Amino acid sequence: MGRPFRARIGANESVFGPSPAAIEAMREAVADSWKYCDPENYDLNVALARHYGVEPSNIIVAEGADALLGYLVRMVVREDTPVVTSLGAYPTFTYHVAGYGGRLEFVPYREDREDTEALVERARMTGSPLIYLANPDNPMGSWSDAATIQRMIDSLPERTLLCLDEAYIEFAPEGTAPPIDVTNPRVIRLRTFSKAYGMAGARVGYCIAHTNLAAPFNRIRNHFGVSSISQAGALAALGDQEFIAKVQGWVAEARERIGSIAEANGLKPLPSATNFVAIDCGRDGVFAKAVVDELAARGVFVRMPFAAPQNRCIRVSAGKPEDLDALAAALPDALRAAAGGR
Repeated sequence: MGRPFRARIGANESVFGPSPAAIEAMREAVADSWKYCDPENYDLNVALARHYGVEPSNIIVAEGADALLGYLVRMVVREDTPVVTSLGAYPTFTYHVAGYGGRLEFVPYREDREDTEALVERARMTGSPLIYLANPDNPMGSWSDAATIQRMIDSLPERTLLCLDEAYIEFAPEGTAPPIDVTNPRVIRLRTFSKAYGMAGARVGYCIAHTNLAAPFNRIRNHFGVSSISQAGALAALGDQEFIAKVQGWVAEARERIGSIAEANGLKPLPSATNFVAIDCGRDGVFAKAVVDELAARGVFVRMPFAAPQNRCIRVSAGKPEDLDALAAALPDALRAAAGGR
């Protein structure tokens, strides 16, 4: 566009940034960046294991959750392997599956949330070795409670692995995540420093899994994928849970404000357990895309789901007050322009 956005609230980044302790740790680590980073991510691996009450052998750290998804698909998927996911769910997973020649088996959302029972049933019908589920969900912000997820885990076909993407779990209500059970070899849980920890640009993700499931990652992962600077920042960020509590509060306030802005313009905000809010624009994907474009023309960057009927919505990330002021100022004109364009 040739100019910066007034508000960058479309990519679900944390505009609140990393912990000050993480910033300082990364600044100090720069001087030693002439050395290769620790290929085992040892200090961070041990700290994460301690944080979750598991063994270091249950943790794999990599250059973002997207990389972990790619490694997982590489291990499981061959030409024409059926892989089950929701239609319109996080697209990067589907890109990996397609890239390795897998056959995507899509299950529609039910009432704007991923249908856990239908996902399991599709895996049973197709013989799929892999199901992908995000809880909380991107792009809708919806979620299932821990009991629902545990029932899904308990009902998995014998040879099916559940990839449980919990990138947004720090924003979810208590009781969303079932207890971590690393004795179950059919569940792998993905988490990240990109969202609540505010380190999307540092690229640090990790998975929690049974040792027999985690170990194969070491044979194919990029051992120097997480820079020494990123390792230092993530380690310091993990140790500053007081800052994470502040971020959770700021995000909750932002979600309330986004909902109020939507309602003031005759739109419907959907309940969210993430750092964004899906807003129902009340029409179809063509209209929602026009709203996204008109907001961009007014300096406000947001995104939208890409599959019907969820693409009737726009998706707005939690922002600082000034970001949401810009949204509030731009949205009425953007809606009028989008309506006029039809």
